[in-house]
Amino acid sequence: MKIIVDNKRKTKLISEIGCNHRGEFETALRMISVSSEYSDIIKFQKRNPKKLLSESEYNNPHPNSFHSYGSTYGEHREFLEFTLNQHIELKKYCEKLNRSYSCSVWDIDSAKDISSINIDIIKIPSACNLNKDLLECVFKLHSKEIHISLGMTKRDDINKIINFAESFKRNKDIVLYVCTSSYPSNSEDLYLKEIEYLKNTYGDKIKSIGFSGHHTSIIPDVAAIALGVKYIERHFTLNKTWKGTDHRASLEVDELRNLMRNIVEVEKTLKNKPDNILEIEEKDYKKLKRIQTL
Repeated sequence: MKIIVDNKRKTKLISEIGCNHRGEFETALRMISVSSEYSDIIKFQKRNPKKLLSESEYNNPHPNSFHSYGSTYGEHREFLEFTLNQHIELKKYCEKLNRSYSCSVWDIDSAKDISSINIDIIKIPSACNLNKDLLECVFKLHSKEIHISLGMTKRDDINKIINFAESFKRNKDIVLYVCTSSYPSNSEDLYLKEIEYLKNTYGDKIKSIGFSGHHTSIIPDVAAIALGVKYIERHFTLNKTWKGTDHRASLEVDELRNLMRNIVEVEKTLKNKPDNILEIEEKDYKKLKRIQTL
């Protein structure tokens, strides 16, 4: 079942390729091709490791050598980075397949680069959502939607983020994501009731709510849809056994396909029932209904 982009569908599915391409541009293109059949938006990440990391962070070894693509953590991060021109090509390929391209930005240099190529959605990752300079840069340079993950974030800090967005008159472009920054996450650590809290607290101030999950099943995503999120973001991989720390918290193609099927099916059910007998009930109403005056 190839999913056609449907503007009437309220919940959009984002495939987060991130760094799961293993630093291989051709693999990234193949991942776009595969995931585009079952998702609306394809997302990558951009960093400038030398600006983002301290000298010691850059030169220290990766905490898990098995997953490292370099002799130091900085070299590992550099290996997984694509150039701006490569991101432009990824964007063009997404658009060729009638899918939106999105990107998380981790530092000001990356924010400036990605803003320059006019994409629909820029994402601020959980690790960076209190970086005032980064937020200001995105608010000023990117005129479209700004998605912000709230992993590792206290409620008072959410207030600060929204107040800061309001000072730039960008709050109505904000999508806040319920997120737990654990890879992979256990279901009991997802706290989906936070969706209701965000809706009740910020629903009239922002554009909408999303759910970014790093769990291993697709059942919680169905619950998130029922609770009213407008975006589901899941990491995508072609093989969970590949080298790299995000693959275990990612969906493979069959799981992505089933998730999109669930989104389509659940949305069919999320309607208010009319105050009369349903047309499809008429036959059984006449046959089965027993009425006494109340």
